[in-house]
Amino acid sequence: MNDPLSEVIALLNPRAVFSKGISGAGRWAVRYSDFGQPSFCAVISGSCRLAVEGEEAIALEAGDFVLMPATPGFTLSSFEAAAPVHIDPKLAPAPEGEVRHGTRDGPPDVRLLGGYFVFDSPDAALLVSLLPTLVHVRGVDRLSVLVRLVGEESSEERSGRELVLTRLVEVLLVEALRSSSGEDAPPGLLRGLADARLALAMRQLHADPARPWTVTQLAQKAALSRSAFFDRFTRAVGLPPMEYLLAWRMALAKNLLKQHDVAIAEVAERVGYSSASTFSTAFSRHVGLPPGRYARRA
Repeated sequence: MNDPLSEVIALLNPRAVFSKGISGAGRWAVRYSDFGQPSFCAVISGSCRLAVEGEEAIALEAGDFVLMPATPGFTLSSFEAAAPVHIDPKLAPAPEGEVRHGTRDGPPDVRLLGGYFVFDSPDAALLVSLLPTLVHVRGVDRLSVLVRLVGEESSEERSGRELVLTRLVEVLLVEALRSSSGEDAPPGLLRGLADARLALAMRQLHADPARPWTVTQLAQKAALSRSAFFDRFTRAVGLPPMEYLLAWRMALAKNLLKQHDVAIAEVAERVGYSSASTFSTAFSRHVGLPPGRYARRA
């Protein structure tokens, strides 16, 4: 059966990885403006403080991993108060070599490997909205190994580099997100999949998105009453079931239309519409462009 998490990551199409070493010593603080692209870091040694907009500040320790799918503004600092240095990642030039904060000489108090990449998906905003703002994972050695491999691969110009980096980041995303899934996750895909009843329905929906699903049918898959399923799904995922289904169908349709060799009638059939005209109306209402024009732009 289809795995919704893997499908979402595949549609996000992560690519173009950049990574760098970061260290800090003494009293220091760096304030990064909203970036909008996904970023990550692993703590190699030592500890520091991370404060992300809209989230509680956390202490990062050796072995921790952090992922921010849309990277809002955040402050990285020592535990001693310091006036932050402001950096706009959209304007600052890419640094060469390790970035050092605070005291320049002597051994660092903390060492990290951080980086960012991009989601090459026309539905990135929708799909990212299903993921947590901040993923903080502690003590998962596989993540540290993956980050180290990303760092090594991104720093060398070897044949097959882009393909290797893309695959590494896909694995990194899956590993990070499934390591942080649980019923205490914020509303979104991870919280929905952490609910055993909802996960049954979500996997059925992803396995056959063209089926003319109703809330009652999905509730039966989850072994819940219609009203209980609707309320539980909406609270966990953040969208009512039929809105989630429509959003997923449109994401799939956009991906198919980008391929250019799939006719609109075939796209309509594959995402659950009985005719090309019905699909065109729904697509235009949802996307703001007719599917033919969207395909030409893509």
